[in-house]
Amino acid sequence: MNVVDTMLDRLVNPPRSADPDRLRAAVSGKVVLVTGASYGLGEATARKLGAAGATVLMVARTAEKLDDVAASINAGGGSAVAYPIDLTDEASTAELAKRITEEHGATDIVVNNAGKSIRRSLDLQYDRPQDFQRTIDINYLGPVRLLLGLLPSMREARTGHVVNVSTIGVRIAPGPRWGAYQASKGAFDTWLRSVSPELNADGVHVSSLYMALIHTRMSAPTPIMRKLPGLHPDEAADIVSKAIIERPRTLEPWWTWPAELGSAIAPGPVDRAMRIMHRFSTDTASALGGTR
Repeated sequence: MNVVDTMLDRLVNPPRSADPDRLRAAVSGKVVLVTGASYGLGEATARKLGAAGATVLMVARTAEKLDDVAASINAGGGSAVAYPIDLTDEASTAELAKRITEEHGATDIVVNNAGKSIRRSLDLQYDRPQDFQRTIDINYLGPVRLLLGLLPSMREARTGHVVNVSTIGVRIAPGPRWGAYQASKGAFDTWLRSVSPELNADGVHVSSLYMALIHTRMSAPTPIMRKLPGLHPDEAADIVSKAIIERPRTLEPWWTWPAELGSAIAPGPVDRAMRIMHRFSTDTASALGGTR
């Protein structure tokens, strides 16, 4: 990454911290659950937390990859436990929360990172209601179900921290073709902000991270994403680390508030910009083929 790219990344993304001593002080001896932990940001976060002395509970669907990452963390002197599960399965998610509480007690930190992204034009979705079901199941209902199982013990212990990895599109005007994804991410964001006063009253902190672009497998199928400034997973994991260390209510790029204000006071120009964006962008080959 050259100097210009590095400067752009720092401008468009939330601030981050890479201080290993502060992270170790925050998580050493703590039980930290990370969803979507087999690839990308989830994997990078699990590795960083394991190296800092946390007991990392790794949750994801890809059992073999999850086991490999957990084994690597343990071989490096950390502590990690793999829990292969599909969070769209209601019964399995409830059982997982029960098992984790029985085996580890109240979870100290939950990093909600697992997500499903779909970018597809409306006219390609008329016969694809599954696009909406899939994004709702993993981005909204899955984490709600998991937290409904974990939060009672956390609230009883009067301690804990929920870190939600959200998207900047929840805060500003969402771009065309992202409707299914943004709606599901927005639903969970709204629910978590709604219950956060109750959680705060019982000593459980909530941090919402509004991420800009992260270069992962999820963003890779969209060609334009590969050309835009963004963070690599290790760098994005530093943002998660900052949230764990400082426990802010939100973390977002510096330009979020001006963009929100601009959308509120000048909705016409923003709407026109979205129309232009749609006109000069296209669906990817995977979207046209119905694979995402």
